[in-house]
This record gives sequence, structure tokens and C-alpha cells, in this order.
Amino acid sequence: MTHALGRNQRGVALLLVMWACTLLAILLGGYAVLAHTEGLQSSYQFEQARAHYAAEAGVMRAIYALQAPSVNDRWISDGRVYPFEFEHVKVGVAATAESGKVDLNAASPDVLTRLLQNAGVDAPHASQIAQAIVDWRSFPISPQQTAQRKAAYVAAGRDYGPRNGPFASVEELQMVLGITPDLYVKIAPYVTIWSGRASPDPNTAPLLALASVPGMDLQHAAAIIAARPTTSAGANAAAGLVANNGITHSIRSEAELADGTRAILRVTVRLQGYRPGSQAFAVLRWQEGDGE
Repeated sequence: MTHALGRNQRGVALLLVMWACTLLAILLGGYAVLAHTEGLQSSYQFEQARAHYAAEAGVMRAIYALQAPSVNDRWISDGRVYPFEFEHVKVGVAATAESGKVDLNAASPDVLTRLLQNAGVDAPHASQIAQAIVDWRSFPISPQQTAQRKAAYVAAGRDYGPRNGPFASVEELQMVLGITPDLYVKIAPYVTIWSGRASPDPNTAPLLALASVPGMDLQHAAAIIAARPTTSAGANAAAGLVANNGITHSIRSEAELADGTRAILRVTVRLQGYRPGSQAFAVLRWQEGDGE
């Protein structure tokens, strides 16, 4: 009887040891998985940081190249991509002069209508949306006009009315009646609030903006852009475009690592020249990612 009881106790002890070993193995496995996951996260964050700083380097390079002391070294600000490598990271940078875009606060109704049509809006709706943009940015001439403008937004289910003053940002365009999310994505790269021009500068305007100039169409605009000289065509050929770069530019810098990790920066800057005791540029807008 005593002998059997001892065997039972030893069996229970062995079982407890086996359960303890199993539990320990599970715990160790969990810690190993956790350590591996944290390692992957750290590696991902490190690679993301590399890509981000490479994209920042692209922005800084563009700012210098847009106002380089030698005209021959300056970049043309018409949206063309300048590729280079930074710390073994591929970087592509494009600068677009704001003077070549459609100014939401200054463009004529005709230019606004043409831009919307170029983005695929039919003529009647394009004209209505263009008028809504003009109403948004314009000071009302009477209380009645203010009430009428707000009534249109209330009827559309909005809890606000137009600003009745200049656009404070490009993003504000999304609040205007008729501007759908898809339409905004299409036209956002071609509009600005920093130009002050009634019509885009044809020397540096991107396709949809150039085609919005009165007397222009998409086919003619595409031909003009294709005929623009490249930097490899020589300083004299590109000098005219460089001279029309302007002082305010949107820069898009994309960095990509060998493993596919990417970072995109979209920055709008106003160049202020190299003067002792002053900054060479001022940042007007800084955005990360490729969304508008």
C-alpha cells in the first residue's frame, strides 16, 4: 500500500514537471516571437527613417538648385523629375512653379471653367462650379447676396456657407459646392493660392493648367510641353524657362530604398535669395505622403 502510494506521488510529480516544462516552453516561444516582432518593427522604422531623410535631402537639393548661383546649374520648375542618389537611396524630385498653376483667388471664371472641363466635368457643370469658386472667394456686395450664397449650401445639406473672402488654403477648395472628392484629387495638383495671376504662366504650367489658358486645348498644351528644352539641350535653350521659374514652388520628393520602402514629401516654398543673415527660403506648406 505504501509502495503504491509512493509510485502515485512520483507519477503526479512527473506530470507536474512535464506541465511546467510545457508552460515554460510556451512562455519562451512567446517571448521569442515578441522579440522577433519588435526586431522587425525596429527595422521597418529604421528603413522608414532612412527614406524620410533621403526625401528631405531631395527637398533641400531642389531649393538650392532652383536658385543656384550659376544659371546653368538651375533646375527648370515645370514638373519634370530630377533623379539622383542619396546615401544609396534613389530619390526623384520635381518642382512646379506656382505661377504656372491656376490661382483659386485670382483666376478668371473662364480659366476655372476650362480647368474643370479638362478634368472631365461637362461644360454646364464646369461653369456652375467655377461660379461657386468665384462666389466663395468674393466679398458679397449686399446682405441679400450673403444670404443667397449661404442658402445654396444649406439646401445642399451643408452646415456652413462660403467664406466670402480669399481661399486660405488649396484644401479649402473641397468645401465648395460641386467639388467632389474625385474631382478634387484630379485638380489639386494644378491649383494654387500663391500665384496672383489671372491665367497660368505658359512657360512652366503643367498639362491641365496650361490647357486652361484661353485659346489652348489639351492637344496643343501637350505639344508645347513636349517641345520644352531639356537641361541637356544646353544653357541657352533652357535659359528662358529658368528665367520664368518664379519665386514660389511646389516640390515633390520621393525616396525609395532597395527593399521598396518609400517616403514622399510635398512642400511649397517661397525662395528669398541668399542674403547674409536671412533664410534662403520660407516654407508655406509641408505635407507627407502622396494624398492631396
